Amino acid sequence: MRYRLLPLRRALFLVISICLLLSSVPVKAAERVVLKYRIFRESLSVEELSTFAETGKLSRSLQINLALARQDPKLIRKYLSQPVKVDPVILDRLLNSPVGNVILDQLSQVIHTPSQKANRQALRSALVLSANVDKQMTLVEIMQNYPTTAVEVDGERLESAYRQLARLQGNLRDLLGF
Repeated sequence: MRYRLLPLRRALFLVISICLLLSSVPVKAAERVVLKYRIFRESLSVEELSTFAETGKLSRSLQINLALARQDPKLIRKYLSQPVKVDPVILDRLLNSPVGNVILDQLSQVIHTPSQKANRQALRSALVLSANVDKQMTLVEIMQNYPTTAVEVDGERLESAYRQLARLQGNLRDLLGF
């Protein structure tokens, strides 16, 4: 009996070792958000934007930029922090389908890499990572989980990005034909 459990112990040890190794490897995530409004471009820390989304407290630079762009801070905060409930497994399947590529292309017109390269892959990663923790995601979480050091966001189109994510909430299964 004891010898039968030996392979199981080895397998368990291997799985635990891999999990510990992967959890200790630092993951690259966005540190800066370049918020664009027409001719205005402001580079903010992700932490600064997260604080605003969570508490409503505006930094001086964010307050000035939103005023210059004539944007309502309450609405911007709503779009950044309103959660969208999604099943991460179904979301991953959708985003790796032709329909998902269309969705990613549309979202990447609002949230994208500074180089405008590999937008689909970066956005797919950020969406799935955001949904994976608590089966919901917010725009600010997507920016926090973006796999490049900087992410560019078209501030004037935040509402359309939020609405597109909100449509996913109820339609994931329908889009995949489950």
